[in-house]
Amino acid sequence: MAKMLPVENKGNTYKLDKWIKEKIGDKSKDESFDRNKLKEFQLKKIRDTIFSAKTNSLFYQKLLKHINPENISDFEDLQKIPFTTERDIINNGLGFLCTNPNNIHRIVTLNTSGTSGTRKRIFFTEEDQELTKDYFNHGMRTIVDPGDWVLILMPAVRPGSVGDLLSTALRRFDCCGIPYGPVDDYDQVLNMILNQNIEGIVGNPIQVYRLARLKEFKYPYLKTKLKCILLSSDYASPTLILAIKNGFQCDVFDHYGMTEMGLGGGLECRHHSGYHMREADMYFEIIDPDTKKTVPDGSFGEIVFTTLTRKGMPLIRYRTGDYSKFINQPCSCGTNLKTLQRISFRLGQEIFINRHMLTINMLDDLLFNHIRLLDYEAVLTKEENKNCLTIFAEFLGKGSDSDFDELHRIFKKSDLISKLMSRNDFIIKFVSAGQKTEINQTAGKRKIIDLRNSLGAG
Repeated sequence: MAKMLPVENKGNTYKLDKWIKEKIGDKSKDESFDRNKLKEFQLKKIRDTIFSAKTNSLFYQKLLKHINPENISDFEDLQKIPFTTERDIINNGLGFLCTNPNNIHRIVTLNTSGTSGTRKRIFFTEEDQELTKDYFNHGMRTIVDPGDWVLILMPAVRPGSVGDLLSTALRRFDCCGIPYGPVDDYDQVLNMILNQNIEGIVGNPIQVYRLARLKEFKYPYLKTKLKCILLSSDYASPTLILAIKNGFQCDVFDHYGMTEMGLGGGLECRHHSGYHMREADMYFEIIDPDTKKTVPDGSFGEIVFTTLTRKGMPLIRYRTGDYSKFINQPCSCGTNLKTLQRISFRLGQEIFINRHMLTINMLDDLLFNHIRLLDYEAVLTKEENKNCLTIFAEFLGKGSDSDFDELHRIFKKSDLISKLMSRNDFIIKFVSAGQKTEINQTAGKRKIIDLRNSLGAG
């Protein structure tokens, strides 16, 4: 793995604690908020949310029929409340609404991780979108400064899109957001970064990684004015983040969120110890995905959240499918917010080969060590009763035999892959992808594509 080069430390000391303190009405003179005050606020908002949902939502009237919000006096009482899932949203749609449909300001339609062709729609009122802008405003203050120019490589054409909301949020503290949208011309975007006063970037991990590799390849000695990069919308492996840091010589922050959360859930600080969570707008739990019971902080499980301030479409104990844990140790930044470890993988997207688990996150952390690799797609099939993992790899320039030899060497350094490769029933192939991966990456979050039939699933 390449040695990490030094990056500029902006020294930005703005913390989300001040914002949280104001939102929960903590009047104490301390710089940070009191977690007991936060607990009182969260429990009250949970009761209010349940009451509103039971009163106004056709879906929740049935789901919460036997739940009395006044009986929720502690977080342990939440375990009496049923979960909501992606499938519930798909099947019930407008049934989730707690407001007149005329009050809906933005509808986001998403592909799902399940059956092909299914869609889920997430509804936001104007007030709900204001919550997102408020979070973006205070979150971005922790990594950029007033006067900075920030290139937004996220969807930004439609009013209320993530790029539009982010641009508005940046203006609130005199930052200039430049909405470009998802990268469609890498040379054009790279020239913007090199030739304009771009101090910050917000973008998809793979697209920003690709820009970093192209910069190293084409303009290794040119410096940018970048101070920081924020990655969002998909998992970013440590290896990928390191490559971006080295390519652009700036600090790289990771964000955790999903549309169902109102686009924001947690954000790294400059100490990069994990995501500091958006606890005044959501209550987060970690559950054992098998027993469905909450687990203690420090234990791994599935992330579940309940919205506290959402009006149009509140979500109560929504199962995200993301697997992680809360970190017990306090962050060096001094925040009182809970810190979530980086997402390990997404439940249902892990692949088992001869009882060994393989995830896209694991492959990312291996393959992006190759300095000429731009992107890849992983497909698992059955060939003559053998598990065959094919890596469609896209390289800088034209892929050569030495590029594929290097991927083989990287894989052999992995204990898991070397174990699989030593078996007679596992094959690995590397194929030149051309533009294949670039076309497919826009369809949704990256994952291993498992095309084996159910009987041969290993």
